[in-house]
Amino acid sequence: MKRLPCSLWFLLLFAAGGLVLFIHQQDLSEMVQQQGPVHHQVMIKGFGIDFNLEEMKNCRKKRLKRGHQTIHLIPPPQKKPHSTGGVQLYFEFLYLFEGYNQNQHTFSNGSHQSWKKLSDILEARRQLMKEMCAKYKSSISRTITRHHVKHLFVEDKYKLLYCQVPKAGCSNWKRTLMVLAGQASNTQSIKHDTVHYGHHLKKLDSFDRQGIMHRLETYTKVMFVREPLERMVSAYRDKFENPNNYYHSLFGKPIISKYRVNPSWTALKTGSGVTFKEFVQYLLDVHRPVGMDIHWEQANQLCNPCLIDYDFIGKFENMEEESNFLLRWTGAPPNLTLPSFKDRNPTDKRTSMQLTQKYFSQVSTLERQRVYDFYYMDYLMFNYSKPFKDLY
Repeated sequence: MKRLPCSLWFLLLFAAGGLVLFIHQQDLSEMVQQQGPVHHQVMIKGFGIDFNLEEMKNCRKKRLKRGHQTIHLIPPPQKKPHSTGGVQLYFEFLYLFEGYNQNQHTFSNGSHQSWKKLSDILEARRQLMKEMCAKYKSSISRTITRHHVKHLFVEDKYKLLYCQVPKAGCSNWKRTLMVLAGQASNTQSIKHDTVHYGHHLKKLDSFDRQGIMHRLETYTKVMFVREPLERMVSAYRDKFENPNNYYHSLFGKPIISKYRVNPSWTALKTGSGVTFKEFVQYLLDVHRPVGMDIHWEQANQLCNPCLIDYDFIGKFENMEEESNFLLRWTGAPPNLTLPSFKDRNPTDKRTSMQLTQKYFSQVSTLERQRVYDFYYMDYLMFNYSKPFKDLY
């Protein structure tokens, strides 16, 4: 049988949209008849395409020459970031296809290099997490309970587990999960209250133990984090500087009552107007008048990464690129990208590190140090630098 050139193999794969590939990891004798070269069956978003695996491996080792430009194809990483077939095979070809222009039949210069760099960064984050867990959390129980998975959302169609870390792109990721689950046609049409109070997404702790463990073992586990003090300031601004009856009543009243000298009757009744210094006092108080909240709880406490081996640890600071990398990785529709709109208090300036430093200028050096200590494990585990030079 006449062999097809390498370029046609690539075009064949792109014909189905360049979506995620997965390979059946069964005994080859059960998959194909032993006639001629061994073929594997690849499914590309519902289209079955046969290809010769060895021939594809040879193609990967060659150079693609387009005009005066020669591009070296990058081999897959030595260690696969996930054990399921779809992710494995996707990483086999990710660097080949990213940046490919179907009209001009060219690869954009450096595109595969940028994806390679990002995948290396993601793997380095996972390794750092394991090192920090081994160093600081080696004595914790290895038993996973419902409590440990209560913040993980489940998307069964694309086999995703997403741990919500509020103020780190959480709302937009929930919108994306709803679209993946077929509950909405696009992310822009989903209102804030629908995302958070509509109960459209399943939580992992709603399953029985067998269902929980099966998904932990086979689904892609994802979390996104943010610079801890910046995230904390973002939470304060959202919940206390803007109208919010729930947080003003539940948290504002007891905070003002305990930490404000001579509070007014109006402040005590409404709970409005909590200052940043009062919020810091509450956060650092071992005898808080009201408990912790998910919006300013440490990310490592919400997602338990020393118990749950996350396949993907993304960062808010590079949210767009890393989220879209993840969506392509999981085989999401090619037109689906993470939305970037700010649906609560859209006129407010986004919280930045510069703004964070301005807020922390309102508290003492000791309080600033103690807040850093409060989030210290997040700084270690997720590799964030000290936000102030005078911290020790």
